[in-house]
Amino acid sequence: MSKKIVLTGGGTAGHVTPNIALIPHLKNAGFEISYIGSYDGIEKKLIADFPDVPYMGIATGKFRRYFDVKNFTDPFRVIKGYTEAKRFLKKISPDIVFSKGGFVSVPVVRAAASLNIPCIIHESDMTPGLANKLCIPVAAKVCCNFPETFQMLPKEKAVLTGTPIREELASGSKQAGLSLCKFTDSKPVIMVIGGSLGATHVNQLVREALPDLLNDFQVVHICGKDKMDNLLLNTSGYKQFEYLKNELKDVFAMADIVISRAGANAICEILALKKPNILIPLPANQSRGDQLLNAGSFESQGYSIVLNEDDLTPSLLTENVHELYFTRQSYIDSMSSSPQGNAIETIMNLIENTL
Repeated sequence: MSKKIVLTGGGTAGHVTPNIALIPHLKNAGFEISYIGSYDGIEKKLIADFPDVPYMGIATGKFRRYFDVKNFTDPFRVIKGYTEAKRFLKKISPDIVFSKGGFVSVPVVRAAASLNIPCIIHESDMTPGLANKLCIPVAAKVCCNFPETFQMLPKEKAVLTGTPIREELASGSKQAGLSLCKFTDSKPVIMVIGGSLGATHVNQLVREALPDLLNDFQVVHICGKDKMDNLLLNTSGYKQFEYLKNELKDVFAMADIVISRAGANAICEILALKKPNILIPLPANQSRGDQLLNAGSFESQGYSIVLNEDDLTPSLLTENVHELYFTRQSYIDSMSSSPQGNAIETIMNLIENTL
């Protein structure tokens, strides 16, 4: 008899890519997979790459802790989403639901609980977001990335798993990356990545530091949509991309060190690939502070150098790049001993055991 699972999560790529990483393993384990997301969110676009995974869209609403006129209408959208999710779940009759979070997941998890379908949810950040807080009471298990998060969750539900990452990221070719960027073997490579939307301030700092950085390094810069600097297109040793998909694995393979924001999924990819890194988390005034906490955890575990964006200058960035490069082996050793590197295996076992 076949097993059925519903995946859910959306709003940002970080709420979808871990689900995508699980898909081939779920298929190999004999699961029929369906996906419930929002009508037109990024999750719909990403899951379209898997034509054998049926996608169902529901209404979504955001839960806010601040005043917004949408606070008066979104509760009705959430109720509608709950009704739609319940109807889809009755039709699919899954054995289990796995949720990666985001506001679209709340009506799905709550509807599943009302139908006595067990749910496993995953929290990427150090502190659970509001959507997952609303789901934790009805979840069978709660997966998390950080040892600190484990202490914040109900003991009988918490499991330290790390985040599933796409296995193809570990199959890149250094030579393919060098060829893509027209780099040579003569200098080490810095990879700069700011997340799916890029990071304007980080982009600016890196470009201001280029005259010094390019003396000793080559720089590949994934800068975000519409954030390339046309004046630097012909700069030797510097290559810009708005976004990379299939070639990302080759650029990771080529990189000796990485400069990144501190989104949970991004830093878990860096951890899994054991890349010495500098993290520049989003400041508290631009987020709920989760990136600062994520970065602090990685720094305390010896995985990363963390720099405060508000205090950062091009010369300070260059200084820390050199320090990281010359001490890179200590960071590689720390990441190699991490218990968070087998997320897919741990989560697959959790799904099977929950069934």
